[in-house]
Amino acid sequence: PDFSSSVKLKYVKLGYQYVVDHFLTLLLVPVMVGILIEVVRLGPDEIVNLWNSLHFDLIQILCSSFFIIFIATVYFMSKPRCIYLVDYACYKPPVTCRVPFATFMEHSRLILSNNPKSVEFQMRILERSGLGEETCLPPAIHYIPPKPTMEVARGEAEVVIFSAMDSLFKKTGLKPKDIDILIVNCSLFSPTPSLSAMVINKYKLRSNIKSFNLSGMGCSAGIISIDLARDLLQVHPNSNAVVVSTEIITPNYYQGNERAMLLPNCLFRMGGAAILLSNRGSERRRAKYRLVHVVRTHKGADDKAYRCVFEEEDKEGKVGISLSKDLMAIAGEALKSNITTIGPLVLPGSEQLLFLLTLIGRKVFNPKWKPYIPDFKLAFEHFCIHAGGRAVIDELQKNLQLSAEHVEASRMTLHRFGNTSSSSLWYEMSYLEAKGRMKKGDRIWQIAFGSGFKCNSAVWKCNRTIKKPTDGPWEDCIHRYPVHIPEVVKL
Repeated sequence: PDFSSSVKLKYVKLGYQYVVDHFLTLLLVPVMVGILIEVVRLGPDEIVNLWNSLHFDLIQILCSSFFIIFIATVYFMSKPRCIYLVDYACYKPPVTCRVPFATFMEHSRLILSNNPKSVEFQMRILERSGLGEETCLPPAIHYIPPKPTMEVARGEAEVVIFSAMDSLFKKTGLKPKDIDILIVNCSLFSPTPSLSAMVINKYKLRSNIKSFNLSGMGCSAGIISIDLARDLLQVHPNSNAVVVSTEIITPNYYQGNERAMLLPNCLFRMGGAAILLSNRGSERRRAKYRLVHVVRTHKGADDKAYRCVFEEEDKEGKVGISLSKDLMAIAGEALKSNITTIGPLVLPGSEQLLFLLTLIGRKVFNPKWKPYIPDFKLAFEHFCIHAGGRAVIDELQKNLQLSAEHVEASRMTLHRFGNTSSSSLWYEMSYLEAKGRMKKGDRIWQIAFGSGFKCNSAVWKCNRTIKKPTDGPWEDCIHRYPVHIPEVVKL
């Protein structure tokens, strides 16, 4: 008979996981029951005599009380503050900015009329990209040829950022004067004055606000901003931090013929998000999530990793973002380092023990043993993988052994909004909320990749069961999702 089916290894593994994960409980319960039985067996007189035999004097009681209070004070003062995600808002581009496949390809043929091979290359990429017909590009890119001036780039930034901020103020009831910390991240567009100064000027924020503007940090800058906000909230009590994540497309549309630089044109689209974080205890009840961990991995010391996503000029002097053929391999190495760090923080003991035993077996007995891949589905209910492209989502689904439902939010976000850079993770969180899947106690793993090369992770815990929102970026289309996305869309 088939061993696996006769013994039902599935239930054996479930039993093993339960025993290991609850080992201390299973060990202590019999001991406590034994002590309770012995106490019950003692008569009332014996219990009274036992109590009388214990001698306490005033000095001992006072010293013991002082010691306990001292230890408790040190513990609570050194304990990190809880960081709550009160709420967030995503920018929803207007219908007039939509770029259907036919429109995109028509513009490509007109702009690259002297290089039909580049047009064909873009068509092949678009067919396999996983993007849908409703993704959006800023108005300046709709012109033939595009008109990426500084003025219209600032215009795009104002529309995206201010719209997200206005939505956040409306959802949370936050007033501009209540913002203590402001962090804006945008990788490629870094004007002077900065985008953070633009926000301060628009909303007339306080003069003592702590503002930061992060640039050049790629698609994972959103999690870097969250990490920076967390560190600042640890040292500034009773504070609110607003994080704005976006990418401004207008000045970064490549108009040359280099294929490695044409790829971002096919994937990147308009998007942005504003997030309110707080360390105030009063926000605990209404906050949606609590930040548990942030793990950052940087592979910039390696030359290949450093240059795999690189802004440079082509032979004709036109600036673009060059994507290396080694990108997926480098992303895999960065992910491996990241999950090696985050694994011990989130995985149950049963998975850590299996991983350790397999590692020892490979080192001592047989190096050809297949390495054990921990089951991260035991640590998280939801996964938000950066919607950088179909290949990124496919590789993570395969390597982490995730189901189609686990990567549904990432695929649908890529289909509906495209690669919105650092803000894509928040469109995915919004998708899960719009589907009514966020329950109290659920754990969410956000994974993002960025130039440099970086892989960053954030772990959140759902603070309360979240009702389906009546607004947001998925408001008018969530009923249509999930949709089937074919391997190739013939154009």
